[in-house]
Order: sequence, then structure tokens, then C-alpha cells
Amino acid sequence: MKNLIVGLFLAAFTLTATAQDKMMKNDAVKTVSFEQTKGEFTQKALTLSEGTYVFSVTNNNAAPEVGLVLIEDGKDGSKPENHIKDAYVSQMVKHGKTESSKAVTLKKGMYKYFCPFNKTPQYTLVVK
Repeated sequence: MKNLIVGLFLAAFTLTATAQDKMMKNDAVKTVSFEQTKGEFTQKALTLSEGTYVFSVTNNNAAPEVGLVLIEDGKDGSKPENHIKDAYVSQMVKHGKTESSKAVTLKKGMYKYFCPFNKTPQYTLVVK
């Protein structure tokens, strides 16, 4: 009886570990690279699938320091409480440098991205 219980426990543990491994592979973090030049992002619109992303931002002589703000469409980007804070880069991006955000999970919908320091327009990011 004791061996049966141990065997069932090991089988359940193995199945759980396998399922978690498959889930982790399907939920791989993808990187989206943005480049900023003076007053604009070079990527004017973006369409992604649902998932988890890290945003990488390169400053191509756009301004002394740039960043990234991501908001849900329809929200006021001038209010920091509407910003998706994990999409902020780890530190301000200086000339010729690249910085990245934390991982951000995006669900289906529309978002806007912009940089208030480089005074860019708000661009559309669609998640399908």
C-alpha cells in the first residue's frame, strides 16, 4: 500500500512538472525593439499577438534622454496613474544607448505608446 501511494505521488509530480514546462515554453518572453529619432519613433504602428513582452528602446540622437510610455487606448497619457509602469525602461535612454523594460503581459486590445521627453505623437499598438 505504501509503495502504491509513493508511486501515485511520483506520477502526479511528474505530470505537473511536464505541464509546467510546456506552459513555460508557450509563454516565452518576446522582445519588441523601438528606435527613437528627433520627435518620433521609427515604428509608427505595431501589431502583436497576446503575450509577454520586453520593450527595448534605442536613442538615435532623438533627445538627450528618452523613454517609453505605454497606455491602454482611450486613457489620458498625461496622467501617470494610466501608464503601464512595467513598460517603462529601466533607466532613461541616453544618446546612442539602448535600455529595456520589465516583462509586460499584453491582452487583446488597443494601446498607445509615446515618449513625453522626445515629444513624440501617440502611436497605436494593437494586440490580437
